[in-house]
Amino acid sequence: MTEPRLTRRGSLVRLGGLLATALGAAGLKIDSSEGAGPAAVASGAVSCVLTPEQTEGPYYIANEAVRRNITEGRPGTSLLLRAFVVDVSTCKPIKSAAVDIWHADAGGVYSGFGSGAASRTFMRGIQRTNAKGLAVFRTVYPGWYRGRTVHIHVKVHLGGNIVHTGQLYFPDTLTDAVYRKQPYSARPNRDVRNAADAIFRNGGSKSLLNVKKNSAGVYVATIMIGVHRS
Repeated sequence: MTEPRLTRRGSLVRLGGLLATALGAAGLKIDSSEGAGPAAVASGAVSCVLTPEQTEGPYYIANEAVRRNITEGRPGTSLLLRAFVVDVSTCKPIKSAAVDIWHADAGGVYSGFGSGAASRTFMRGIQRTNAKGLAVFRTVYPGWYRGRTVHIHVKVHLGGNIVHTGQLYFPDTLTDAVYRKQPYSARPNRDVRNAADAIFRNGGSKSLLNVKKNSAGVYVATIMIGVHRS
């Protein structure tokens, strides 16, 4: 199913100075040694850039379980998703934000819909951010379904409000490599890549996950999400 396009107040963030990227086995490190707050933003030492939000899509289910492992034993290439939530006004990490994700399994199926209707929970979950603004999920690399490039849906809840709705994407070359192996190789010929996806073209290049393998050979996908607190 192709999802409609929706443009709203946006929220992915690029940080200079405050947030330093140190990917690999350790993932992404937040460095506050250069200071933060409005003065740092005003001086240009820290830069936060808003980009458009994206559609929720037709497969959202409210009130998902609070849990880190969302696989429920379903097959697929292991993926560790690390999402940092940051206040775009100050570039400071936000603690206790609820990061809410959902995506298709390796076969391109969403729980609660179609052939996945018997379960409403696999590949869905919520995690609270820690003091560094970090929420971590154990999942699998998403499968593809007709009409869409590979993606993960995300919402950020803060103080009872939804402060961000978006989608996260993977580099096509990485997806090609993952899909050459089982169980993905059983479904060849995915029909849409990033550049041809109508929703990706509406800001998706700024929602690309940075993906590396850690020392255990697990893919670690990292993203920074900047939000307004209200």
